[in-house]
Amino acid sequence: MPRKIRTPREKKALSLKKDTRQAYFASGQKTARKSVPLRKAIENRRNRHRNDQAIAVAVMGDEATLDLAESSARHDVHRAGGWRKHPDRPLGEAIALQRAKRGWRFGRKGRSRLERAASKPQG
Repeated sequence: MPRKIRTPREKKALSLKKDTRQAYFASGQKTARKSVPLRKAIENRRNRHRNDQAIAVAVMGDEATLDLAESSARHDVHRAGGWRKHPDRPLGEAIALQRAKRGWRFGRKGRSRLERAASKPQG
């Protein structure tokens, strides 16, 4: 099956829909690369600390309390949830957000100019 030849407008529309821009820590790639693993590690430490405390308290109690703490600790390891990175936003959304932010920085004349430009159909 031959490839469909796309026009530049179709290519651009597809690019705006499929390409993504980082939505987490907009200050740069390095901060996201460093902070995403850090957040995950902090969440895992929090879970381990919570489990260790529950088991330490349960050791002083009876057998039923110890079983309950152990089962809840085992459940926490496999639990769904915790911290997750938000997915990146599509390029079209990122550009629209950039334009909106630019409009907030200008005065009345700049905002009306941006509103006129936004009302024009993009192509």
